[in-house]
Amino acid sequence: MRFLFISGGSAGAVFPITPLALAARNAGHEVIVGATESVMPLVAQTGLPGVPITSKTMFDFMQHDRHGNHREIPADPHERNLYNGRGMARLALGSMEGLVPLIERWRPDVLVAGALSYAAPMLAHRFGLPWVRHALNMGEPAIIDLSATAELAPELEELGLTALPDPDMYVDICPPSVRNPAAGPAQFMGYVPFNTQRVLEPWMYTKGDRPRVLVSAGSRVSADYEAESLAALVDNVAGLDVELLIAAPQEMADALGDLPENVRAGWLPLDVVLRTCDLLVHRAGGNTMLHALVCGVPQVAIPAMPKQVGMTQRLAEYGAAVHLTAGQDDSPENVLKVCHELLENPSYRERTRELSAEMAKLPTPHDVTTSIEELVLSRR
Repeated sequence: MRFLFISGGSAGAVFPITPLALAARNAGHEVIVGATESVMPLVAQTGLPGVPITSKTMFDFMQHDRHGNHREIPADPHERNLYNGRGMARLALGSMEGLVPLIERWRPDVLVAGALSYAAPMLAHRFGLPWVRHALNMGEPAIIDLSATAELAPELEELGLTALPDPDMYVDICPPSVRNPAAGPAQFMGYVPFNTQRVLEPWMYTKGDRPRVLVSAGSRVSADYEAESLAALVDNVAGLDVELLIAAPQEMADALGDLPENVRAGWLPLDVVLRTCDLLVHRAGGNTMLHALVCGVPQVAIPAMPKQVGMTQRLAEYGAAVHLTAGQDDSPENVLKVCHELLENPSYRERTRELSAEMAKLPTPHDVTTSIEELVLSRR
């Protein structure tokens, strides 16, 4: 069979779908990943064949409306979710220039798309294909889908639709115990950590005498995006008597200057390094959050975007994390206090390990590949 995976324009959209794409290819199926040209190097590093579906970046579509007018990121949380939905809808429309000819020439048997890849349901309807929606994290707010639907209303009307078609299967990678109660039926799949690699050094897979704390503001950190947040996280935990790891693109790590002997910074293979850590302090990125759960590492999560709040709150309510709100309760003193609490109170690690064990019992990417095969055959 031919599986066309449709991704977005960031590592956070590419990495979560990669384990299933690799499983499909390893099962003998043909696989192509379609994503923005800007993330083609990332797709290439997964070992999967990729096709650029638009020369514009995800941020081009987020920051400009259909008429090219610049759109500022709203401060209001509700408006920010609407902004995200409309931006991702415009990315879907811009991706049609690459996706339509790809489907016409290659003739896939099934579309598998990240949760915010709104081109998939429209293309599935147009070409009569089954489509699978793949979660990217612990669950996006429903308002983002509604906002995308509103943005796509003219195109949906042309297709004779009043809403985006429902998927034939929804692959959820969130542990059921911390899943949104309002979420619908799903084909569960255990989350498999994926990230790009580098040559391992002994310190990456072994741990010293001190507790080890990892700080991350996500893979997209740059001088123009989240740099101040990364610096603040580092400053907030600097008072801990720990071995501190700072996960960041190498150029951002270099910008931190000379570091104390107990601090290491750079692009880290999280699937290896996180297993040696005692605590994660981060900006609530979906991949990083699930990564830590698999590795049994408690978290201090300070969401960078409103869409991350619900998932971090559920994790905190379960007892596997502490959720802090940026600009309210994330003062250096409070962050330091919370870090001490998570490092010293074993209940957080116990609750996290419960979730890790739950995730390990979920169907594997190979199992889900088999389910998709059965879905395609049932549609023929």
